[in-house]
Amino acid sequence: MDPPHRESIISTERRHFARVAFDAEAQLTTTSLRLAVKVVDLSLKGALLLLPEGAQVKPGDPCLLSVTLSQMDVGIAMAGEVAHVELDGRRVGLLCRSIDIESITHLRRLLEMNLGDARLLERELKALLASN
Repeated sequence: MDPPHRESIISTERRHFARVAFDAEAQLTTTSLRLAVKVVDLSLKGALLLLPEGAQVKPGDPCLLSVTLSQMDVGIAMAGEVAHVELDGRRVGLLCRSIDIESITHLRRLLEMNLGDARLLERELKALLASN
């Protein structure tokens, strides 16, 4: 298996939505666990997370991700489900199923600042709305 390809800021491999690298602490809550996790990257459709050693989740688990944006003293909260767990068991993909207006506003601004292309973000927002 080939090693994953990572670009420094944006990674779009096999994705319909651009992801931005985002190094932040967050909290992942499932029906049975509350975990301190590290956000690897974010997109309009979800996140890639790094779980602590020994933590176990499985695809399909419902969850809530809460990310604090310390420089703005605000946060992003998204409800979703575990989409995939990588072989090492520590990297987990989260699929966003719902997000409140305040969180999507903060996420949009964060993506806008990191993508550097407002047209790309507008295309992604239109694709997101069309898929729902």
